Amino acid sequence: MGGSVSAVSSNGTYSFTKPNRESIKLLAGLGVEGDVHAGATVKHRFRMAKNPSQPNLRQVHLIHEELFEEVRRAGFEVAAGELGENVTTRGIDLLGLPTGTLLRLGDEAVVEVTGLRNPCAQIDNFQKGLMKQVVGRDGDGNVRFKSGIMSVVLSGGLVRPGDPVVIELPDGPHRPLEIV
Repeated sequence: MGGSVSAVSSNGTYSFTKPNRESIKLLAGLGVEGDVHAGATVKHRFRMAKNPSQPNLRQVHLIHEELFEEVRRAGFEVAAGELGENVTTRGIDLLGLPTGTLLRLGDEAVVEVTGLRNPCAQIDNFQKGLMKQVVGRDGDGNVRFKSGIMSVVLSGGLVRPGDPVVIELPDGPHRPLEIV
């Protein structure tokens, strides 16, 4: 069970989008080397203002490339890195993974899925109306966030476009993803 990495992105300064790179280096317990969101404690501005000592459960942001195709059908153009993600995947139902899933990225890197990304108003600042495309409802009318998942780095290593992504589901009853 798995897919592949279609793009990798990072940015050393706070900015909504992240430029694509030839590779990124994941650092165990920290995140993406040189990325503004790397660190053992939270680096998201809003969360830092509330409690800067809380653990960083958002070290690596992943989005499924299929989301870009979905929003394109609604008239929006979004490319890898433009929604602030570090790793863009293909062929994986990221949103359907349970909390605690391990994702092996390339030869060495392993991240543990911590939860859903909470889409913020910056998405509409990037493209007016895009927020409605990444926040929807499921068949039962429940709110469904589609703007990717967050993870922490368990094992570091280089990650490049074209690398395989291998999924290891956790044992026991699976917990659905919640916003982190």
